[in-house]
Amino acid sequence: MKLSWPTRISLRVVALGYLFVLLVLPLIIILMRTFEKGIGAFVDSITTPAAISAFQLSMIIVAIVVPLNVVFGIFTALAVVRGKFPGRTLIQGVVDLPFAVSPVVVGVALILLWGANGWFGGLESVGFKVIFGLPGMVIATIFVTLPFVVREVEPVLHEVGDDQEQAAATLGATRWQTFWRITLPAIRWGLTYGVVLTVARALGEFGAVIMVSSAQPGKSQTLTLLVHGRYINDHNTFGAYSAATLLMGLALVTLLLMTLLERKRGTK
Repeated sequence: MKLSWPTRISLRVVALGYLFVLLVLPLIIILMRTFEKGIGAFVDSITTPAAISAFQLSMIIVAIVVPLNVVFGIFTALAVVRGKFPGRTLIQGVVDLPFAVSPVVVGVALILLWGANGWFGGLESVGFKVIFGLPGMVIATIFVTLPFVVREVEPVLHEVGDDQEQAAATLGATRWQTFWRITLPAIRWGLTYGVVLTVARALGEFGAVIMVSSAQPGKSQTLTLLVHGRYINDHNTFGAYSAATLLMGLALVTLLLMTLLERKRGTK
């Protein structure tokens, strides 16, 4: 359908206006509030012990979650695409479950499982505390970021097929040799893109993490919980804006990396 020139202009104005009001304008306001007292005040706000601890905890969670989801994502995608067994559709539905379930519900479910009175609550009696500690925050983040690697690797496996893998097998290559030399190089761009998405989601997760964290500054407070704590509990709006800007900066770096990877992926 060919649209007239005024219609095309009107659609562009409406789309850009919609995006500006919902996305760009709030970010501009946060940046204005953050730097209204100068760069020095911003730096001081994000270098407090609580802010540094929140940043370090966020990075620790990312460092744990990403490798686990990479291993799980690759082997799950291989099982779904290359395997032939009953229940593959069920596995695909389970993988997509974090997209459908609210993160708050995930947090409640983890409390029922790992809390003091939960099914696995006996672990606390031997000194292994899950809920309101780092393990619970890691498990919650793993759950909400679980689908990304699978969903990025799976279509790549469909696209490349298994001809080269079968050829390697006929030449005497073991399964591990085939995986490292054939399969992994073939899925590298999809895998890398899935990793970037996982990092972005892990950094920004709030709903599931706040349910299983004590949110104590310097102990179990991530960057997202720091923003919430400063704004809601401490009524420190400037500190909240500063922490949000730091988090937004990390998200911007991730977004730029995603864009670069998508361009390289498109040229392959």
